[in-house]
Amino acid sequence: MGEALQGLKRTIMCGEVRESNIGESITVMGWVQRKRNLGGLEFVDLRDRTGILQVVFGDEINSEAFNKAGAVRPEYCIAVTGEVVKREAPNNNIPTGMVELKAKYIKILSESETPPIYIKENLDAAENIRLKYRYLDLRRPDMQNIFKIRHRATKAVRDYLDNNGFLEVETPILTKSTPEGARDYLVPSRNYPGMFYALPQSPQLFKQLLMVSGFDKYFQIAKCFRDEDLRANRQPEFTQIDLEMSFVEADDVMALNEGLIAHVFKEVLGVEVKLPIKRMTFKEGMEKYGSDKPDLRFGMEITDLTEVVKFAEFKVFADAIANNGSVRALNLKGGASMGRKDIDRLGEFVKTFKAKGLAWIQLKENEVKSPIAKFLKEDELKNIINTMNAEDGDLILIVADKNSVVFQSLGQLRLELAKKFDLIKDKNEFNFTWITEFPLFEYDEEEGRYFAAHHPFTMPMDEDIEFLTSEPGRVRAKAYDLVLNGEELGGGSIRIHDTKLQEKMFEALGFTTESAWEKFGFLLEAFKFGPPPHGGLAFGLDRMIMFLAGTDNIKDVITFPKNQNAFCYLTEAPNVVDEKQLTELGIATVKNEK
Repeated sequence: MGEALQGLKRTIMCGEVRESNIGESITVMGWVQRKRNLGGLEFVDLRDRTGILQVVFGDEINSEAFNKAGAVRPEYCIAVTGEVVKREAPNNNIPTGMVELKAKYIKILSESETPPIYIKENLDAAENIRLKYRYLDLRRPDMQNIFKIRHRATKAVRDYLDNNGFLEVETPILTKSTPEGARDYLVPSRNYPGMFYALPQSPQLFKQLLMVSGFDKYFQIAKCFRDEDLRANRQPEFTQIDLEMSFVEADDVMALNEGLIAHVFKEVLGVEVKLPIKRMTFKEGMEKYGSDKPDLRFGMEITDLTEVVKFAEFKVFADAIANNGSVRALNLKGGASMGRKDIDRLGEFVKTFKAKGLAWIQLKENEVKSPIAKFLKEDELKNIINTMNAEDGDLILIVADKNSVVFQSLGQLRLELAKKFDLIKDKNEFNFTWITEFPLFEYDEEEGRYFAAHHPFTMPMDEDIEFLTSEPGRVRAKAYDLVLNGEELGGGSIRIHDTKLQEKMFEALGFTTESAWEKFGFLLEAFKFGPPPHGGLAFGLDRMIMFLAGTDNIKDVITFPKNQNAFCYLTEAPNVVDEKQLTELGIATVKNEK
């Protein structure tokens, strides 16, 4: 049975006890990490979120406390009062290792069954077990350290934005369903049968309304919800650092957010982020790295061979060029040591990204080996090698197809080779870049129409506005993403604030006036009343914490995450609800045979 505190007060945290406390009488409280019996002495490692303190119980120190400590087991929650003394055998591996607590009094506050997972750092346990017993998983020191980092990071964000004149403003969670790219989570209304609220995919429309309201600089640590198929490091609910500014252009928003990132990384990790952060256009990112979120911690840029081979009779190259595609390649320095089977595996790898295959040229022991050499003239082969700056020992890897396939397959191959050949030498490097001038629209071949690449309120580049309805595919956006080590850390844009331009944008997207007002009427109505020029950005807080904490799993940085199927092992949600609740909401369910 657990004992009540009955006025007993904790005077210090376990991990804070130092040599300066020697001779003091203190009271500590926490969980038993482990216990060791050495005859007339019981040693207990007592843990709280600040660390571990060794507590020693002895018959000669206090027999009552010693006898009571005999019943203690790992993960019992206890309170101990005693005197801080110098350890005879110091432990240099922990901050409290020079001292220990001679226990004179103990309360067993609550007992514990044997935990289903070990409470220790670097736990190797099945994910479903960790998630089911998440409250125990979160007791582990390495997990608690992640949430200390999360706390310091969010505090640093708030401090920086407060010092720069931003107001923290909350926006609604129950709102209207609007088309923003992913499925909405819907919430049925009891008061309005057959009608639904939606959970926000982002606070986008509300933060724009706050600019119309004259708030000028808004931010929010905002919960967002998207009902989409989960990929690695995606969760159905996630957190954004969301902000918006009035009377600004893209450079203003980017400069402010560079300062924010520099402040957070300095405060949390002591890392200096070199400012200003370099910039790269979307076009350059795709052509050099096959990605709009390039990892710049290593080289191996993509090289365009289209001009070099445009008269080649090799059918694969000729067909790609004839269909407005391209021929591009990577040079894997030292890659000629790869065997044929390993090269064939790379061919299978690029096929998963819709490439038809992978051509290669191997420069080994002053010989040129390639299955495509017989289809190329000697000078064409030589020109490829020269254009690739290839030397003896190198391996040239070529894809020919439409540009979207070439970029994606070579971009992913570049990352795969970096892992395979350990090309990222400094794993602790933080390599930031801005990606700018994104396409305003994306063309969906199945639907046969254009969609907004970001959202319908993104401002086009001034010089591209004339092509908005005639050639939407060539229009660039005043949009910007901040990329770190091959991951999008955050992104935003300057917004449209001119009503006529917004109407043109809707026209380009295929919205009728009626459908646009049906979906976004409350924002369009507000824009009748003097909206200011404005723009903003949102960072993925969870992803930022992953970088700061040095983990590659988003579930590590969220207290109670869902699994890859959006299921919560802890609460067993989603689950069925009482039939009475469904009746009140006017909902009937259809049995899914799956």
